[in-house]
Amino acid sequence: MRIIADYHTHTTFSHGSGSIEDNVKVAIEKGLKILAISDHGPGHAFYGIKKHRYKDMRAEIDRLNKIYPEIEILLSLEANFMSVDGTLDVDDELLQMSDLIMCGYHFGSTPKNFFLDIKMHVYAYLSRYSKSIYKKSEKINTKMMINAMRKYDLTAITHPGAKGPIDIKKVAKVASEENVALEVNVKHGHLTVDEIHEAMKTDVMFILGSDAHDAERVGDFSASLERCIEAGVPVERIMNAEV
Repeated sequence: MRIIADYHTHTTFSHGSGSIEDNVKVAIEKGLKILAISDHGPGHAFYGIKKHRYKDMRAEIDRLNKIYPEIEILLSLEANFMSVDGTLDVDDELLQMSDLIMCGYHFGSTPKNFFLDIKMHVYAYLSRYSKSIYKKSEKINTKMMINAMRKYDLTAITHPGAKGPIDIKKVAKVASEENVALEVNVKHGHLTVDEIHEAMKTDVMFILGSDAHDAERVGDFSASLERCIEAGVPVERIMNAEV
């Protein structure tokens, strides 16, 4: 099995430490064919990109694609879940500029409606301390992800279950229906091997993500690949792999 693409990397446009070109150079060194820059969406209170800078990212990626023809460089976004109704921090302008959209749940996302949506953060944080709150958080997060997958044309959900519990069976079922991959993230323990086993009962695809925040980590899939191998995921069900 060979991993040919890294769809989840960050740069200084959000809170990565390297430039887009830094990531590109490492990706080429590691033999990748495709690299996506997926900085945090503007709805993240601490690390989100400045919306007006997204045009700069588009221009830089277009420039670099001419300089480095040996790799395909894509403009992506790790959008944030803003509401239980599935709203993400993207608008038509951002969607039109993007080559693809990833999305993930983060504590730093600003709720769409503070009084209605803040509970998704509160429950997610407290879920580790209470079984009853865990179930409430699981229900909210599952509904949120399903609504988003049905509302947007998404490529993948990043680190599902890492920041708050989800019903992996329900999420994987809808993901397979909507052609959305579930990420096995190197930095986060989710998807776990057990969660991968449950997801594999559907036809959902998986994607390995480095979640690189510095250029040296681009193309590092070691931990996520180990989990996929342990779970017995066939190579044809890993979106960025080939034999």
